[in-house]
Amino acid sequence: MIDYQPSHLELLFWQTLSLIAAACLFTPLMKKLGLGTILGYLLAGIVVNLVYAGNFSEHPEELLHFSEFGVVLFLFVIGLELKPQTLWQMRGDIFGLGLAQMLLCGALLAAAAALCGIAPSAAIIVGLGLALSSTAIVMTQLDERRERNTQHGRKAFSILLFQDLAIVPLLLLAALLAPANETLSLADSAANIGVAVIAIVLLIIIGRYLLSPLFSLLSKSGVPEIMTATALGIVIAAALLMDVAGMSYAMGSFLAGVMLAESSYRHEIEADIEPFRGLFLGLFFMAVGLSLDMQTILDNALMIMVAAPLAMTLKALGLYVVTRLFGSEHNTSLRVALGLSQHGEFGFVLFAAAAGTGLLGAELSSVLICIVSVSMALAGLTDKLLPVLLHRQRSGEPEEDYSDAVGSVLIIGFGRFGQMVSQPLFANGLQVVTLDNDSRRIEDARRFGFRVHFGDGSRREILRAAGIATVKAVVIATNNPQRNSAIVALVKKENPEARVYVRSYDRLHSIELNALEADFSVRECFESALVLSRQTLIGMGADEAHANRIIADIRRRDLERLRQQVAEGIMAGSDKLHIKPVQPEPLTLD
Repeated sequence: MIDYQPSHLELLFWQTLSLIAAACLFTPLMKKLGLGTILGYLLAGIVVNLVYAGNFSEHPEELLHFSEFGVVLFLFVIGLELKPQTLWQMRGDIFGLGLAQMLLCGALLAAAAALCGIAPSAAIIVGLGLALSSTAIVMTQLDERRERNTQHGRKAFSILLFQDLAIVPLLLLAALLAPANETLSLADSAANIGVAVIAIVLLIIIGRYLLSPLFSLLSKSGVPEIMTATALGIVIAAALLMDVAGMSYAMGSFLAGVMLAESSYRHEIEADIEPFRGLFLGLFFMAVGLSLDMQTILDNALMIMVAAPLAMTLKALGLYVVTRLFGSEHNTSLRVALGLSQHGEFGFVLFAAAAGTGLLGAELSSVLICIVSVSMALAGLTDKLLPVLLHRQRSGEPEEDYSDAVGSVLIIGFGRFGQMVSQPLFANGLQVVTLDNDSRRIEDARRFGFRVHFGDGSRREILRAAGIATVKAVVIATNNPQRNSAIVALVKKENPEARVYVRSYDRLHSIELNALEADFSVRECFESALVLSRQTLIGMGADEAHANRIIADIRRRDLERLRQQVAEGIMAGSDKLHIKPVQPEPLTLD
């Protein structure tokens, strides 16, 4: 029998291998079962924790803190995709909906804690701490389902953003509610808030005036690694600045991302950060599973297993009521309520701080942290309730928020064709509203900075919500000819004054669109075919002027033939076609 005693470094390698193996096993399995990758990572951490009998690391909480870098990077990437003006437009939901959620959910959960015999001051911190949701879990789930840009996705993000802002006052409140020898004076509290505000202002100034010139300078070096290192350094520096100021580190990285959202280097920075974000975010969820105190769970198993779902239910109820009061319809409110029902990673910070001041006992703090962790593990299961609780969408209720759908041109269909059509319009300074019913395409477009509204342009209520009554022109650019024709007819009824420009499939479709009184149509391959033919002529020895005359003649003939076909049928105008080489002259321009 070989007595193998691994060294400290070997043990570290074995532990790392165990984590990777568990993640590779459970994460695809959970995703295959429809439970999401997050539960797979959490389960991997729990299993490895059990295998090592809770001794995976001497200080598992340190691993959790290290892995929180994934949350920092995640918030930075989110910030990169939100321009300051977009964030300003969300201010109502952030400070209105977010504040209302914290107060109502905090009150409900505090009342439940008080009924369980917890002292009033401690119950307040318990309630407010459990009112926080996990930014990492919620945003990851929204990204996996490509729902970040939906109405419930934006509502959820607004609430999460306010929760991150609330960390500072919550930590101050925990200090103020602590036993008398640990309390802060009013002056100290005001000073802490002042420091936080100064840190935010400083970060905004640096981000607005220094970051873009810095990346411009570094780009000239021709060393890609420098750009990546600098981006990571900026994220860490911003997080540290907020942390020193007593705020959420994630908030620092988010603000840094927002300040770079309008930079021309945004996409390159996002591409550089993305691999690190995914790696550390997965590690964070595994670290949550690893950091669970299994002994505390076993000692208080019944309490935790009852308290975690009960707290999630109370929180979901509060979220539903708040979102309904703020004007959201049932389905949106329900999605927000279930999506944010779990408790968040910042609860770890708040409960640990409260335990440090003596406000919470050590055992109660450990139980609360276990409740937060268990709720994270249950987060992937809440989606299974949606099919049962959701109302079937009524025809007059679009899911999308069209409050910002204001423009003079409406583009329906934002695939390759619609995207190219939009470019000259944007370049000319026109206000353009874009509409598409492919959520994946909308999410992809959003990554490049486009605001594309979700909705089916063939539905009357969607067109009305998108502002059909006020637009001057409608561009119909989907790849479905039948749908395009239906939209033309609908647009002509809703706004007869609007000019209608349509993507046509072929000549038959163009004839049909003419009958529907479309102002202009172009066959989707016509112009590209002429460009290709022109280049072929030049390649075969024709000079450019001659090639241009030939193309102009073909275009004229095609238009004349189309007009004849509209009047006389599809077989008319065949004399306009060139079916063999023309001799002796290739064309006439009479």
